[in-house]
Amino acid sequence: MTAEISRAGDLDGLVAALAGREMVVVAPHGTVNTGVVTGGQRQVVSSATRSGAATGPMRQGPVRATYLKSVRRRFVRPPCFDEALAALDSGIAVLLGEPGTGRETHALNLLAHGSEEPVLVQVDGAVNLSRWGPRAQGVHGYLVMEPPDPFALRAWDLSRLEAPLAEAAARLVIVLADAPGLAGALADHLSVPVVRHHPPDPRQVFTAHLSDGCSDEKACDQWLRALEPGRLDELLPQGLPPRHAAQVAEAVLRMGVEGGASGAEVLRHVAQAEGADLVARAQADPALLAHLLSLSVYGGLHRSVVTEQAGELLRLRGQREEQDPAARCAHGHTVGAARQPLSETLRLLGAHHVRHAEEGVTDTVSFIRPAVGEAVWEIICRDHTDLVPLAHTWLAGPSHEADQIERAGRAVAAMAVATGGRSMELLEDLASAPSLSAPQVAAWCLATAGHDPVAARTADDLLEQWSVTAEAPLRKAVAYACHPERGRITEEQALRLLQRLMETLRDDTDDISVFGTVAAALVQRFEAGDSGARTRVLCRMRDWTESDGVPGLLAALAFPVMASTDLAWWSDRILTDAESASSTVQLAGHALNEPVTFADMRDVLLAWCAEADQGADRARALSALLDGLVASRQPGFLRWLLSVERGPDTMPGKEPAARALAAWRGRTPATHTD
Repeated sequence: MTAEISRAGDLDGLVAALAGREMVVVAPHGTVNTGVVTGGQRQVVSSATRSGAATGPMRQGPVRATYLKSVRRRFVRPPCFDEALAALDSGIAVLLGEPGTGRETHALNLLAHGSEEPVLVQVDGAVNLSRWGPRAQGVHGYLVMEPPDPFALRAWDLSRLEAPLAEAAARLVIVLADAPGLAGALADHLSVPVVRHHPPDPRQVFTAHLSDGCSDEKACDQWLRALEPGRLDELLPQGLPPRHAAQVAEAVLRMGVEGGASGAEVLRHVAQAEGADLVARAQADPALLAHLLSLSVYGGLHRSVVTEQAGELLRLRGQREEQDPAARCAHGHTVGAARQPLSETLRLLGAHHVRHAEEGVTDTVSFIRPAVGEAVWEIICRDHTDLVPLAHTWLAGPSHEADQIERAGRAVAAMAVATGGRSMELLEDLASAPSLSAPQVAAWCLATAGHDPVAARTADDLLEQWSVTAEAPLRKAVAYACHPERGRITEEQALRLLQRLMETLRDDTDDISVFGTVAAALVQRFEAGDSGARTRVLCRMRDWTESDGVPGLLAALAFPVMASTDLAWWSDRILTDAESASSTVQLAGHALNEPVTFADMRDVLLAWCAEADQGADRARALSALLDGLVASRQPGFLRWLLSVERGPDTMPGKEPAARALAAWRGRTPATHTD
């Protein structure tokens, strides 16, 4: 029994992993379609049969001289070129690599190496090499791309070719798609050198193509020097396949150097072209389309997020097609991307794995060129509007992770901008979806859809309408939209919307959750603002203390949280700004008056007392605050004074509280000594 038969079981996965095969069956001692297959034989079903290869003409032809010259001029040696060249000294070598990474260019330059006017012939991969032979003379090299089943060849088939190749002074390179374990298996099986191809640096490929195509070197240099900082990195990110780097060079020459377009315009053109190609490629495969859209939204996150969200989109689309037979007939049920390895799906979509072990995220996936994601959404909204409602349903339900919610919301905003605001008709249903994250997704859209004037106006109209509506999810969306990290909503607009939400709150469970969202937005507005913004928030809250309703309660709940951070800022404002000092006194007294917030405000004042000995300014600010509270004569402050008086001797603030209490009882301003 031959060694090849004994290893057949190990080759099953390798043969199945080869790209571009319609069906490969490896069945040692097995039964295939009721036909007995014995030994190490394997059945390969493809468009070319062995009988066709034997009886028909050999499918091969010369590589065009002009094309070969261009390929040689623009060639950038990959890292493995010298290794492959040495391997080819034997006459026959196998080159393994991912499709689209310059394998063919590499192989042609290997075969042409050392000849000024080489003559090369490309042989159809479906040709049966066991019955093929080289010409006696006149050809320097033969290139075979992607034979359907390289394991159908035997070592003696290639050994038979070595002598005629040597007599003709020619060499043969067989190019295959790489797969795990394939290199070692082929080297053992075929007994010829096997070299793994690694793509060259995209910057070098870009430079080679730009130099070859540029007739005005000075103009090229000027255009490159005028690029915005970081723009070249966006045009040529690490990992970009050589084919795409060459396309960037062509776009730069045509649009930039000759047409005067900026780097941003060239990047947008390149991303649009790549996005259009990806959308067209994915149209016949719902699973591939689902991964494409998932990458466009969640690219850069862990690969499990991208795959899970793609599966959810595929599930929703299946449900919709079950409800609409016409859609089912139109789209079909191909799910190739769901069956193939994720690595192959990523390759088809121009994406890759990125590992960041030092950051705790072990495996993320993203487009090699991030700008492609935005281009995909524009193309979907322009040319495939039937997918827009489905996308809104899908994006309403991300996980509770903040980064996923933000990604989903920004994708909805991108659709709003791409459709000129028309897709925002679907936003109310999205915000009301049975998902805790849905209002936040809608909020991100409302707050970030400002790139298009029409979308921005529509968003402002919805914010106004939803701030007084009865539906709690819509009101929560407004409150979430007022959070400062959303970016677009101004300070004045946010405070007005938050006040309107408070004034219309009711005593039910839904509105309690709205109340908490409003309070969080108000606190975040204060914490993120500069001194001017903080002062405006405090003035508005001071006005709310005059209300016995929800606004007054909100001011009491929010102020202790605000006052517990950045004590240096508070000290400075109390000493230098009379309006801020007045607001601080009134809000502190108001929070002490409310039974539910007394304990929080008490602890904040104690913390201020503990910090007072760290500098003269803080001590004077504390004295000014206590003086103001004595003058305001709020019952909650008296309660605080008495609690400090009765507290243990180790409690901070004993001395300033005692002086303030004496002043309170004597109804005269307290005096202090340094």
